[in-house]
Amino acid sequence: MHETHPRRGGMTRRSVLAAGLTTGVLAALGPAAEAAASPAASASAGSAPTASWFAAPARAVRPKFRWWWPDGLVDPAEIAREIDQMADAGFGGAEIAAVHHSISDTSVLDTAHHGWGSAPWRDGVKAALRQAARRGLTVDLTLGPSWPVAVPGVTPDDEAAVKELAYGKATLTGGAAFDGPVPAPVYAPASGVTVQKLFAVQAARVDTAYSSGKATGLDVDSVTDLTNRVADGNLSWTPPDSGTWVVLSYWQRGSGQQPEAGPHSSPAAYVIDHFSAAGNAAVTRYWDTAILDSTLRKLLKAAGGAFFEDSVELESKGLQWTPGLPDAFRAHTGRDLLPYLPAVILDNSNQVFAFEARLTQEIRHDFWETVSNLFNEHHLGALKKWAHGHGMKLRSQPYGLQTDAIASAAVLDIPEGESLGFKNLDDYRCLAGGRDMAGSRVLSCESGAYAGGAYNTTWDKFLRTMGGAYAAGVNQTVIHGFSYATAPGVSWPGFAAFSPYSGAPGYGESWGPRQPTWHHVADVAGYIGRIQQVLQSGTVRADVAVFRQTGYTATGIGASWLTSTGVPLGWTHQFLSGPLLDLPNAKVSGKRLAPDGPAYKALFLEGDFFYGSTPTLSLDDARKLLKFARAGLPTVLLGAFGQALTPGLPDDGETDELRALTAELLALPNVRNVTDKALVGAAFAELGVTSDVSYSVSSTLLNAHRVTDDADFYYLCNGKHAETVKPPVAAIDHDVTLRSTVRGGAGTVPYLLDPWSGRVIRLARYTRDGDAFTFRVTLQPGETLVVALGRPGLFGNRDGNRPHAVATDADETLFTGGRLAVRASSAGTFTTTLSTGRKVTTKVAEVPAAVTPDRWTLSVDDWRPGADATSTEVVRHSLTLDALLPWSQIPELADVGGIGTYRTTVTLPKSWSSATGALLRLGSVTDTCRVTVNGVRLDPVDRVNPVVDLGGRLRKGANTLEIEVATPLFNRLRVSNPAVFGTAARQAYGLVGPVQLVPYVQRTVA
Repeated sequence: MHETHPRRGGMTRRSVLAAGLTTGVLAALGPAAEAAASPAASASAGSAPTASWFAAPARAVRPKFRWWWPDGLVDPAEIAREIDQMADAGFGGAEIAAVHHSISDTSVLDTAHHGWGSAPWRDGVKAALRQAARRGLTVDLTLGPSWPVAVPGVTPDDEAAVKELAYGKATLTGGAAFDGPVPAPVYAPASGVTVQKLFAVQAARVDTAYSSGKATGLDVDSVTDLTNRVADGNLSWTPPDSGTWVVLSYWQRGSGQQPEAGPHSSPAAYVIDHFSAAGNAAVTRYWDTAILDSTLRKLLKAAGGAFFEDSVELESKGLQWTPGLPDAFRAHTGRDLLPYLPAVILDNSNQVFAFEARLTQEIRHDFWETVSNLFNEHHLGALKKWAHGHGMKLRSQPYGLQTDAIASAAVLDIPEGESLGFKNLDDYRCLAGGRDMAGSRVLSCESGAYAGGAYNTTWDKFLRTMGGAYAAGVNQTVIHGFSYATAPGVSWPGFAAFSPYSGAPGYGESWGPRQPTWHHVADVAGYIGRIQQVLQSGTVRADVAVFRQTGYTATGIGASWLTSTGVPLGWTHQFLSGPLLDLPNAKVSGKRLAPDGPAYKALFLEGDFFYGSTPTLSLDDARKLLKFARAGLPTVLLGAFGQALTPGLPDDGETDELRALTAELLALPNVRNVTDKALVGAAFAELGVTSDVSYSVSSTLLNAHRVTDDADFYYLCNGKHAETVKPPVAAIDHDVTLRSTVRGGAGTVPYLLDPWSGRVIRLARYTRDGDAFTFRVTLQPGETLVVALGRPGLFGNRDGNRPHAVATDADETLFTGGRLAVRASSAGTFTTTLSTGRKVTTKVAEVPAAVTPDRWTLSVDDWRPGADATSTEVVRHSLTLDALLPWSQIPELADVGGIGTYRTTVTLPKSWSSATGALLRLGSVTDTCRVTVNGVRLDPVDRVNPVVDLGGRLRKGANTLEIEVATPLFNRLRVSNPAVFGTAARQAYGLVGPVQLVPYVQRTVA
């Protein structure tokens, strides 16, 4: 039964989002913040006219660490040392988090004197901020100990504490009466919860036609409010007929949830109500009165970055609740919640009751949309305003509930995703849509939290994981993580927040100087920093905006055709939800939505995956999409949108009004409605919509596009949509076409930016057709490439607009010393066609044969437990190898982790000349490495594709090659701590090869 109700009003999802982006909030950060929040302002920010901009990125764009402390059991001197360690290794900052899942007996942490928020904890934070200010780093602070957000002093019964709505049930059959105490909750309250308030009592007739799975069907017309019949906790009531009825009681109470792995403080902290002003006020009041003294406030302004909140993991056996929910539901929908409450009550996250299926969908949509509004208004919006008042930003992972994370991302200064919880790249694209429509710059990622990954995670694995995330919009890496040095009872190599975890290796790695690979970590930090320098510059360009009726993320749900077919052809997309359509950036100009960025070329809409793929649109959203289409935005709809429904419970006449709007929309010449997802691409083509990047074949190549005043930047990665994709990603070798959008005319030229070395060179071989540049891309799995299209001389390059190659049968073309040259790894006559039309013939009479070194000396520094938990004893092994093998197959090194130096001598023929160079192909190597030739250390080695150009550093006669390899510690921990690590197999560490020196001859052609 759909009742007649007044139109919806009050604080809508639109006004909630708008409130989070007001100029008043921005003014708290000053003019610079206001400019940064403007899409127009950010379009020209971060342009890249010089080589140093890329080669030496600023601290602000470098990767950060999640820095785990054993609450306040820290020494300020050690804290300062660890800031130095991060700074010296090239990182940009850290996020302080109280996490100690590895310590089973938390009493040893002495929370009464050293808990989170205690004086020692505050002294540690001050030490971190002071040293960070000296070193140019920033420090982020979690809003409470561990997660979810909690603060000491809140008790489970407090107004500010997290709430749940529990239910009780009694079944009546055959007309039997109910006479006795109101049904008690099916679950007893959590420990510490002493107050539970009866919210309501109802009765409803069972209708098995609506039953499915575990949900009992109910007749919505039969729902009867019995609350006023309750006296002294007792109820007397007789059903009106002999059918089966249920009597339902609803109990409002605290859920008693504490932050993970507590206690962290004394008194213990309890999770706050994320949907009320009281819950947020408890957080800000505690910080303002108990933590932020005058010294800390000054230090935050000097080196503070953001307050941080982890994913919203509210745990309850009942329904997430707040006392203001009924009033908020009425303000949002114009209806009372109580008659529909049976359809939303939960039992261990499972639906308990259901009305007719469509009605149940509508009610649940309205309920969770109301919750989303409360979360964005009272939690994220209020916390952001408070953070700005302290000169800080708000960074948060706004998912974990059935709330609109896309809209939440637009409220936040810095939305964040995670490589562990996100199922594929579309989860990042949801947050990226919110970020970019709001005109923000950064999408952060909690990176590298692999289950069981402690002391066995390689940087190779980490970079493969993040390669695709960067293509999907991530441009800040918060590495999981860096542990404080020590804590009571820990074993070598020191404190690790998540290992052991339930007696086994825990989540992610514990990076730092107690790891051998830290010896090379500056190379990795530099690589990530350069990627992020590019991806934080200017503004995003994305081809298609995918409109979502329900803005969830961390679901793995993608977009029909675009995810499965479009992305492998070069298309890019982001997800938008309804609240984003009211942002100032939500306008159409030149047939582009958000023309200042992301400048979507088209909008795509399909049925709501989260509600049975039903083709739904709210009236407000339908009006907006019609307005956009009338302004010229190409629009493609998949599904029966001629029969569209409202996502929530409609008012009288609302469905007819919606269908009239969609009929107008579908009648426009720039709108297509298809019923088969395979036809989506053809619909875009009919509308003249093309992608900025296109591939000659379906490919695993991913891309991201950003635009500054000076250049188009394209990030390319041979990656995968999800970690679980099979078969594994293979090497690619095919043409790619990129389009220039920055005004440069005929003078525009392409550049290759090497994020490992920081070098920028002009691309030497490509074809051009107007604003389209086509060139060959060859990438190994996980390997990346950065290309810029800009004016001659950009980055200080001196190759100008000289003729380039459009074709050659040589191995490679390149600009060197202002001249165009070709390389060949075999003798022959090669023809190169120049952009002027001239053909040049190059003859290479002889190329030295490839060399495979057959004898190596290997010196290994074997890291072992020292005199205490943080001391390492180093034992040296010296070996001579006739063949390269993993250390696990070399008896002396089978259980070794550490740093090994491989040396070999290569004798080159007398014919070796200045025109001859070589590539050093390392083959398989685990984990990080550096290469030295004849005493000169070379640029950092691409960890994903370890091939090193030795250039002119070789000479005729004897040459010494040295390859230094650093490994994880897992093999050593198997024997030093067998109780935790001993059951797993040894890992294959070291240089395994095959190592090959492949000579080439280089000749100038123009």
